[in-house]
Amino acid sequence: MEFNKTPTVEEPEPVSPHAQYLNSSVLSICVLAVLESEVPIDDSQTTVLLEKMLLPINPRFSSIMVLDDHGVGHWKKVEVKLEDHVRVAVFPDGLPATTYDECFQEYMSKISMEMLPQSRPLWEIHLFKYPTSNAAGTVVLKFHHALGDGFSLMGALFSCTRRADDPSLPLTFPSSRPKPIPNNHGAGGLSILKKAHGFVSLLFNSASDFAWSLLKSSFLEDEQNPIRSGTAGVEFRPKTVSTVNLSLDRIGQIKEKIGGTINDVLCGVIFYGVRLYMYNSNRSSSHISSTALVLLNTRIINNIQSIQEMMKPDTKAPWGNYFAFLHVSIPILDADTTTPLDFVLKARQIVKRKRSSLAVYLNAKLLETTRKFRGPERAAQIIHSTLKNTSLAITNMVGPKEKVTLAGHPVSGLYFTVSGVPQSLTITAVSYMGTLRLGVEAEKDFIDNQQFKSCIEEAFRKIFEAALSA
Repeated sequence: MEFNKTPTVEEPEPVSPHAQYLNSSVLSICVLAVLESEVPIDDSQTTVLLEKMLLPINPRFSSIMVLDDHGVGHWKKVEVKLEDHVRVAVFPDGLPATTYDECFQEYMSKISMEMLPQSRPLWEIHLFKYPTSNAAGTVVLKFHHALGDGFSLMGALFSCTRRADDPSLPLTFPSSRPKPIPNNHGAGGLSILKKAHGFVSLLFNSASDFAWSLLKSSFLEDEQNPIRSGTAGVEFRPKTVSTVNLSLDRIGQIKEKIGGTINDVLCGVIFYGVRLYMYNSNRSSSHISSTALVLLNTRIINNIQSIQEMMKPDTKAPWGNYFAFLHVSIPILDADTTTPLDFVLKARQIVKRKRSSLAVYLNAKLLETTRKFRGPERAAQIIHSTLKNTSLAITNMVGPKEKVTLAGHPVSGLYFTVSGVPQSLTITAVSYMGTLRLGVEAEKDFIDNQQFKSCIEEAFRKIFEAALSA
């Protein structure tokens, strides 16, 4: 992919390193947010609403990415032709909802594989005006990842919505902060020893995790298995999308049992579901060493902020791409994981140790050093290999507690997916109205998406039952 090369006339906004990595000749990753409407879609005011609500959010929504004569990327403001960014799906009228479910799957797969034109701002709105099993109509917002990460783009999306119960009130979001651990003020000498041991462990774990990440980002690939085809160019192959609904109340009950966070439970459920799927597909493959990439938000604050707050110069939650990859080995179903809850506890232990390592910061430093000395394309190749060599990626977002409306359309369901990722399986999660909705994007004709969905549901049920009886 080549950007439009035009000379710099004024001092435009520079393109961040992450934005250049994610929109390069090696990578082109997009985020697709799916909103399910309770009522049929009225698109008569679409362009007016986009002009008034979306474009003012951030200059990048009305800019294209260009390179100057020195190869430095900038965002260049352009005139936005809104009609070029709005697409309406066309299928025969009068079909049953189950048939439109298949049509929507086909449409999602099609737009997931399409590249956004570099000659205009990197976003599109897709309107599916047919009733499916889940909605009277569906809106799909496709944003290039170069515009911002999920935190930024979801913040932009929610800024365009209003609370259904009272539009004058602000949206509220579940807290993602873990409970504070009480300090033990006794045994001062023991505390010093524990701190010294913790420091040594941190150094050792950081060094080993960083070394392992280097190997996984270069030549050490996961074996082919039921969730990883290993096919070259897998990001360009057709995908299928399914969704799974998990009760946040039940997740909270599991969380209390394991003493972790919602993210710990989420990873445990997904990992357990992965192993069940691998076992059902090929029993011997369930013991294959497999790696998941868990995406971390590196901002100081995790909860969605208002667009006004993101744009402040001293904000703790800035707009842009602020994330890091965490390599996590998926636990194996063995003697140490005799119960589903044991499995989640083991997964939590692995994630907790990885999260406390400095490897994610060292990896970020490596990318930045590579960009400075070898250019953004080489850094993008490292990210591509990091994704390609692992079995799946997991990313999650916090959504509003209340039902929202978009341009007067009540939103009954919400989820998102990520396209252009060189993996056979990616799993996303977003909370909305007390439910955690998973989006499962799987390589078509390789992964049985419906069977995988069933394995996730079975995993959640077994883990919840184990938590109740613990």
